[in-house]
Amino acid sequence: MKNKLTWKIWFLIIVLVLSFLAIFGMPPSFFEKGVLITSVEANSIAFEQGLRQGQIITNIDGKEIKNVGDFSNALVGKFDSNESVKTVIQTKESQMVLFSKIAPEITIAEIPKTNIKMGLDLEGGARALVQAQDRELSSSEVNDLVNVVSNRLNVYGIADVNVRPVSDLSGNHFVLIEIAGATPNDLEALISQQGKFEAKIGDEIVFIGGERDITSVCRNDARCAGIESCQDSEEGSFCNFRFAVYLSEEAAERHAEITKNLEVNSTPQGNYLSKKLDLYLDDTLVDSLLISESLKGRATTQITISGSGAGADQAEAYEEAEESMHKLQTILITGSLPYKLEIVKLDTISPLLGKEFFNSILYAGIAALFAVVLIISLRYKKFKSSLALIITSLSEIIIILGIASFIEWNLDLPSIAGILATIGTGVDDLIVVIDESKQGSFLSMQQRIKRAFAIILGAYFTSLVALFPLLWAGAGLLKGFAITTIIGITVGVLITRPAFADMIRKMED
Repeated sequence: MKNKLTWKIWFLIIVLVLSFLAIFGMPPSFFEKGVLITSVEANSIAFEQGLRQGQIITNIDGKEIKNVGDFSNALVGKFDSNESVKTVIQTKESQMVLFSKIAPEITIAEIPKTNIKMGLDLEGGARALVQAQDRELSSSEVNDLVNVVSNRLNVYGIADVNVRPVSDLSGNHFVLIEIAGATPNDLEALISQQGKFEAKIGDEIVFIGGERDITSVCRNDARCAGIESCQDSEEGSFCNFRFAVYLSEEAAERHAEITKNLEVNSTPQGNYLSKKLDLYLDDTLVDSLLISESLKGRATTQITISGSGAGADQAEAYEEAEESMHKLQTILITGSLPYKLEIVKLDTISPLLGKEFFNSILYAGIAALFAVVLIISLRYKKFKSSLALIITSLSEIIIILGIASFIEWNLDLPSIAGILATIGTGVDDLIVVIDESKQGSFLSMQQRIKRAFAIILGAYFTSLVALFPLLWAGAGLLKGFAITTIIGITVGVLITRPAFADMIRKMED
């Protein structure tokens, strides 16, 4: 029974197993073959045939696709002539047949080997910190601006975009925009265009986005907005949504004038007018909506917009419908950017620079860890204690990465610095445990460990209080450092250091 593992050590082992599953997935993603679609050009043939961001291409025209090189070889020379050619693309879920004169308008990348998401600093791209020009925004106004900017960038078909509200310690509100693979000029061009929203029936404009034509859009009210029903079909499930849009009197009159001479078509879902209500953002079609027969020639100020979301099951379909409804509501409320923006900070980072920095940090961290182990071995003459220390420190790193993978947190350079800070504070705490356990006093081993943890908890709460302001300092640019450090020291206090103390106790028994 002497060598029996304690529950704290078993708990550490279980958390490590779960962390490995969060990092590598089940089954592990490094066994997958193919290429990952990172973006699809909106309204392209590939988009119309069902190719979407996130799908994995495994086969093209009967040729197995294992990597980016196979993808390029499968398409090279195929579109040299000026005639439409057939391309059969097989993904993990389905098969698509494309007839086109040009190659599929998609961008692809290698399948990530882990679920760890790297931030802009390591992947490369552009970052902009922006604020409204000539006015200060409230937190709610900034959140609305984030929705509009996110929607606009997604409409442009840009992948790996991150838009979030941030604030500094002075209470100023900003919007942080990060786009992987873009240049600062690309990002500046997108932000500088304020945008234009139009709703058309045929070629005639019914209303435009903003306060002039739209007085209100129903949101967060079950009486006029929500998911109506979900049904199963042979191809999966779909859910229908509806919400009310309230137009100005002028927009209502335009709608009546345009629709009064339209024909009515009968469909299994009901009777609708022969033309649809088309929604355009910056002259790009983003959606087409059916117009009910009851609205023909009517100067109504209320229009009910409906749509649907599809998925493999009802839960996925419900989520898709809810997301589509929110997107439409956001477009209708503020199709164009509600404020003219100014760029406070615009910068870029090369992925090579980030990779070199990451490798340097990795080598330096490993070297420092082994140096600490060597010093402890010489100081305490206990190789087992040194081995327990290095196992515990590596466990903390694995658990931090596992948590980051689970919550889909993007690791950037400040986050990496936070991991290093965690290693540093962790080694300090572990040395305290070792040192207290070696003290030749009248106290028992259990009492000495308790005294060590009193010191560790004091340091933990001091660090915690010091780290919280960094969540907002520098307009949130240090948030990654604060979050990873808080996660790391909390994991240490609750999981790894109690397990390490049990390891030391068992060595001394």
